[in-house]
Amino acid sequence: MKDSESFAVESGYGSKVVEWLNEEAKKQNVKFEARLYGHTITTQNFGSFEMFSWVGDVQVARKLIIKASKRFKIKVIEGGYKTKERIFHTKKSDYAIVRRGDKVIGHLELEASRFASEKWQVKEEERK
Repeated sequence: MKDSESFAVESGYGSKVVEWLNEEAKKQNVKFEARLYGHTITTQNFGSFEMFSWVGDVQVARKLIIKASKRFKIKVIEGGYKTKERIFHTKKSDYAIVRRGDKVIGHLELEASRFASEKWQVKEEERK
């Protein structure tokens, strides 16, 4: 995975965290760039999150988002997980982990239209 749109940070921290992620990537001299794209999702169990997209290495993205969660003491959504099923659906789906620092506090199933320019929506959520 070279990019993803299913990562998010707790509402109110979006621009601060994305700016910090980009600066941290430059400091570490790794290929990574994040951008907010103006979409917010709301969950029943975890609150609201500002979605952002990124381009770069998936391992770098996962490490940086966990580091940002610890630094700002916020919840984050780490997306990009897929099932092993190979079934064609009219909607694309993505699975995500909700974290607070190193601790996993829940799981989400996100869904968006495969054919229209629809934004991600929360389909299912689970507290851990």
